[in-house]
Amino acid sequence: MNQVYKNLALWMVIGLIVILLFTVFQGAQQGGQEQPNFSEFLKAVDQGRVDAVVIRGNLVSYTLKDSAQTLRTYIVEYPDLIKTLKERGVRIAVKPPDSNPWYGILLQWVPMLLFIGVWVFFMRQMQGGGAKALSFGKARARLISEKQNKITFQDVAGVDEAKEELREIIDFLKDPQKFQKLGGKIPKGVLLVGPPGTGKTLLAKAIAGEANVPFFSISGSDFVEMFVGVGASRVRDLFEQGKKHAPCIIFMDEIDAVGRHRGAGLGGGHDEREQTLNQLLVEMDGFETNEGVILIAATNRPDVLDPALLRPGRFDRQVVVPRPDVKGREEILRVHARRIPLAPNVELKVLARGTPGFSGADLANLVNEAALLAARQNKKLVEMLDFENAKDKVLMGVERRSMIISDSEKRTIAYHEAGHALVADFLPGADPLHKVTIIPRGRALGLTLQLPMDDKYNYSREYLINRITILLGGRTAEELVLNQQTTGAADDLEKATEMARKMVCEWGMSDKLGPLTFGKNEEHIFLGREVARQKDYSEQTALAIDAEIKRLVFESSARARQILEENLEKLHALALALLERESLDSEEIARILRARPFQEAPAPA
Repeated sequence: MNQVYKNLALWMVIGLIVILLFTVFQGAQQGGQEQPNFSEFLKAVDQGRVDAVVIRGNLVSYTLKDSAQTLRTYIVEYPDLIKTLKERGVRIAVKPPDSNPWYGILLQWVPMLLFIGVWVFFMRQMQGGGAKALSFGKARARLISEKQNKITFQDVAGVDEAKEELREIIDFLKDPQKFQKLGGKIPKGVLLVGPPGTGKTLLAKAIAGEANVPFFSISGSDFVEMFVGVGASRVRDLFEQGKKHAPCIIFMDEIDAVGRHRGAGLGGGHDEREQTLNQLLVEMDGFETNEGVILIAATNRPDVLDPALLRPGRFDRQVVVPRPDVKGREEILRVHARRIPLAPNVELKVLARGTPGFSGADLANLVNEAALLAARQNKKLVEMLDFENAKDKVLMGVERRSMIISDSEKRTIAYHEAGHALVADFLPGADPLHKVTIIPRGRALGLTLQLPMDDKYNYSREYLINRITILLGGRTAEELVLNQQTTGAADDLEKATEMARKMVCEWGMSDKLGPLTFGKNEEHIFLGREVARQKDYSEQTALAIDAEIKRLVFESSARARQILEENLEKLHALALALLERESLDSEEIARILRARPFQEAPAPA
């Protein structure tokens, strides 16, 4: 409607300008010359200079013989006028006078009425703008009523423990007397903590849908503006709206935008974020009580939140929303697969086992990508092959088949990836191979993908050393077969060195330095990221750390070389198969490594 009013006002202004210009132009045209009076008209008739006359009531328009200009004058009762004109040979035309008096009134009053309408419209707009200018302290929370919110716990899967923890809040909102008669108090705030994409926002919507209460949704960044004090004003207004709709739920997403440690900002005690946080602390647990208003907040950075915000009485509970396990991933896949037609060969349990570490958002994206791939091929059902291709696309990136690679570079990439694959297959306890490809995907020229059989939450020293050995297998294969070193191993070397450094400095996995940690990450709370590494050890210890990191990497490289030298024929077979087929899955790799005899991959001509 606002756009309609704006368009209407624009056309009114345009019409007013056109009428005013027409009136001014006509007035200028008429006022630019002096109209003759009646006596001058009679004088011209007597002299025989009048060529033609048009009589319209009391108005006489005439043209002179020596001029094409039309002159006008008004006459009175003059009976001999027609006779005089005939005697002088003047052409006479008579027309009826204007019978519609509204024409003149319209011409006189329409511009005025248009001007008054435009003035009233703009006055209202100015008043509305003033109201908006004075309402910047109002909270921008979006109210989702119980009728609009259709999401329930049936739409949330893979977080059973979190749902059980939050079901008590739902029971309280439905039947508060059940808890109050025993003296119990409902938690004032619940903090949902978990990695991105695990379903924290969806869980909060499901709570509102299950409890059948109003649901206010707002982001932490909505409180901060360029005006000082706006954030605190919006916090006050948010809780006032909550009181009016109590019992209700206020969900604040990304609360770390306003809930960071006080004293860590750039503006000292008068920092706008600190003012907002102070008001939030007062509203949650101050002199005024907010009965029936439950604040649910979500963040993936609980380490940067102010301790006063996390204490009991404000956020009484911290509910961890982790990445789903195998069972949870299968349930999440079933929730998202309800919306697409599945082929009979689709096994969601197999997909769940093959997607360790995937969050709920990753799984939703996987199902969507599979549906898009099937639709692109004009299929009526989404098949298992579509899910496998979608999984490879999500894990490894999009294939870049248009990228032109020479035969020599392709041979180098094949031996590099074959080295990774062979070392990974040989080492006990390493993650099983899923796929090896020399087709460029994403930013990589080739990929060797391993997928663990089960979800891992703890890593042993042997597993980490195996990981370093596998990372160095590609470069070692290039040196062993092709007698060259390329830049393709840059990412492998970076990951291997970083893992060795963490083993020595953070995880105490060095026999020489023992179970100690060296160096502490310094994080600026205002920035929320690591900016430096504190050196809390001597120069002698630093030399020992560097020596241990070097020893771990060199020993792993020597181990990879030994494995490849002892299985050189298998390395050639894998590289040859990669050059022929470009991609190998786990079954094909196992078939190649168990076969005899082997041939070396041919060199480019």
